[in-house]
Amino acid sequence: MTDLQECRRKIDEIDNQMVKLFEKRMKVCEEVAEYKIHTGKKVLDPEREHAKLEEIRKKAHGEFNELGAQELFQQIMAISRKRQYQLLTEHGPKEEEDFQMVKELPRNNVTVVFQGVEGAYSYGAMRAYFEEDIKSYHVKLFRDAMEEVAAGRADYAVLPIENSTAGIVADIYDLLTEYNLFIVGEQVLKVEHVLLGLPEAELSDISCVYSHPQGLAQCKEYLEEHRSWKQTAVSNTAAAAKKVSEEKDRTHAAIASRDAGEFYNLKVLAENICKNDSNVTRFIILAKKPVYENNSSKISVCFEARHESGTLYNVLSHMIYNGLNMTKIESRPIPGKTWEYRFFVDFEGNLRDSAVKNALRGMEAETSYLKILGNY
Repeated sequence: MTDLQECRRKIDEIDNQMVKLFEKRMKVCEEVAEYKIHTGKKVLDPEREHAKLEEIRKKAHGEFNELGAQELFQQIMAISRKRQYQLLTEHGPKEEEDFQMVKELPRNNVTVVFQGVEGAYSYGAMRAYFEEDIKSYHVKLFRDAMEEVAAGRADYAVLPIENSTAGIVADIYDLLTEYNLFIVGEQVLKVEHVLLGLPEAELSDISCVYSHPQGLAQCKEYLEEHRSWKQTAVSNTAAAAKKVSEEKDRTHAAIASRDAGEFYNLKVLAENICKNDSNVTRFIILAKKPVYENNSSKISVCFEARHESGTLYNVLSHMIYNGLNMTKIESRPIPGKTWEYRFFVDFEGNLRDSAVKNALRGMEAETSYLKILGNY
């Protein structure tokens, strides 16, 4: 019978040799990095790596070992590239920074646009983030708000990007790649939906309910208890309240905030209609200029990677090797490319940090498209 301890001793010896060879290989990689720094040659050479991996595969014996050797050296090469990117950041030419750091963003004497109407949650998020001394106005669509900032008619736009119950606002993610705007702040707002009706209405009168699609989704359990009600989606929750107020039909109700009810003189017919007590919505603050406050601690990026096995891991691993904590990842279909996706990632950090610079340099080199959406 095979002696387990003897097998382990042999493995330990081989591992020790592998560590020494790995360090020897990394030393040579540093010399390669020095050459590339002086010549301006790119770190990643896909054709060279593919040829090398194929050569290694042929040297292994058996299908399992062929694939294993190929995977092992893919990782070794990825680690080597990360070291080269690190040295390039430390000793290579300094890249021109697109983002400007400021001590703090102005929160008064500015013009702010939000989607919806007064009483909407976007309006509440705007009031929570900015001071009272601002000029504000509303537009109907998310796109309209971005247009206002892009055209310079507004300094900032306040838009919802995700809800803890219903998930992301997909339209916002798509628009972030269409417009050259930047996230400069965020505001988390607790969402407390109520059912609103006319002052003379009773709960038993209701046969139709209006709200934003997210509002309807967040109150799904409550609405399932009233399946006879017709559900109608509108542009936002406050618009739903406004619609009920204007139609003056006692059979119509709106899912919106208590503030919207007070604004449009409606009565609360039911409270606590969202079963999730921790229902919150995250709003982003968008600006035309790429700026960030000196105490910013979250970075958002979007990127597209080659449609090949392992590419997403290779891109995200730059965060691992630089000790950065990824807090969120989302994907959206790329228009015109069936079953290919654009990724949106949030991670902790500040654009001044060397670890962030290292990671972004590596991610940019290994993606076909990368945009820093903001640091806030």
